[in-house]
Amino acid sequence: MIALGPSANLPPHIALELPMFVRFSLTLVLTLAAAVGGCDRGAPDAAQETTASPATTAGGTIDTGMAGELMPAVALTDPTGAQLNTGALQGGPVLLNLWATWCAPCVKEMPLLDDLAGEYGDRLRVLTVSQDMGGADKVAAFFAQRDFARLEPWLDPDTELLFALGSSDLPTTVLYDAQGREVWRVSGDYDWASEEARAAIEEAVVSETDI
Repeated sequence: MIALGPSANLPPHIALELPMFVRFSLTLVLTLAAAVGGCDRGAPDAAQETTASPATTAGGTIDTGMAGELMPAVALTDPTGAQLNTGALQGGPVLLNLWATWCAPCVKEMPLLDDLAGEYGDRLRVLTVSQDMGGADKVAAFFAQRDFARLEPWLDPDTELLFALGSSDLPTTVLYDAQGREVWRVSGDYDWASEEARAAIEEAVVSETDI
């Protein structure tokens, strides 16, 4: 580790780049924290997909501790250059999932989330947002290898959403109501095909239709 203190004699161009260096360092810390929770950033992609089997036990639980918080407004892009601002998603419930191609629990969840999106249709938007810092090509290739019916390859390469949500885990999934306020979240992988998941989502979706 290199310590940078007040006495460090840095050339001007390095001094100007320190804010970006600090941002990258914080991102690396979050990435390593995610690895401790089951995502190994250093493992090859093939190894990640091998460990991402349906037999892996889900460890996340529903947490309502941040209920009422507004969804962060972050500008997302997709591999084609299309843009989406999360601050403009009010109007219907949104299940926001932060994931990465190198995260085995994330990869395991994707088919379950795709099924969930198909089941609820227009009653619930399932928004999967990649936290990969490697660019759009990796995410585009991931989607090209899989036959997702509903999921879309949205990108957040600067991990702004992860920071805004105050999370250090991947996957992180947050359910928002139609007003853009958090209902609950799950940190870590979760069995989205379980009765518990369906009941928690159904309660939020039904409450919106009753308004």
